[in-house]
Amino acid sequence: AGDYSPGAMAAILGMDIDAVVELCARAQADAGGALVVANDNCPGQVVISGASVALDRALELAKSFGAKRAIKLAVSIAAHSPLMQHAADDFAQAVHATAIIDADTPVYANVSAQPLTSAALIRAELVAQLVSPVRWREAVTAMINAGAHTFIEIGSKDVLTGLMKRIDPTKPAYALNSLEALRAFAAPKN
Repeated sequence: AGDYSPGAMAAILGMDIDAVVELCARAQADAGGALVVANDNCPGQVVISGASVALDRALELAKSFGAKRAIKLAVSIAAHSPLMQHAADDFAQAVHATAIIDADTPVYANVSAQPLTSAALIRAELVAQLVSPVRWREAVTAMINAGAHTFIEIGSKDVLTGLMKRIDPTKPAYALNSLEALRAFAAPKN
C-alpha cells in the first residue's frame, strides 16, 4: 500500500475528536491530498492518516488548533484512510474467499463500533477497516454499556490496556503479553 499510495500517520495529543476533524479539513484544504482521522483511541489521543503533504501541514497547524503534541509515526502507509483503497480491494478478494461463520459471541467492530454476529457484517467490516477510522473509544464504551466490566488484552504489548485507563479507569484491564503475565492473571487470588 505504501508503494502504490504513499502516505503517513501522526498522533495528535490533547485534542478532542471534533477539533482533530477540523484540523484535518484545514490541512487538506491548505496542502491538498486526503487527510482523515484514522484512530479515535481515547480522550485526548487521535491518530490522523493520509497524504504526506497534508499530514505535514497538519503537524505545522496542530498547536494552533490546541494540540499538546503532534507526533509523526514511523510507518510507511496511511492506514485507515482512502489511500488504502487499492489494498482494500485486494484484501476484499481474500476475505470473500475465506470461510466465515456467524459468531456466537458478538465481535465489536472497528468501523461501526457495534457488536456484530452476522458473518456477512463481519466480512464487510474486515474490508472496510482498511479505509475507515478505528473507533476504539466508541467500541469500548459500547462494550461497557452492554455490561463488560473487565478487559483483557492478548498480544505482544499493552497499548490497549493503557488506552483503557483513559477511556474508563474504573474498569480493570489486564495485558496478557507474556507467559509470566498469564500465570499471574490465572493465579488464585486471596
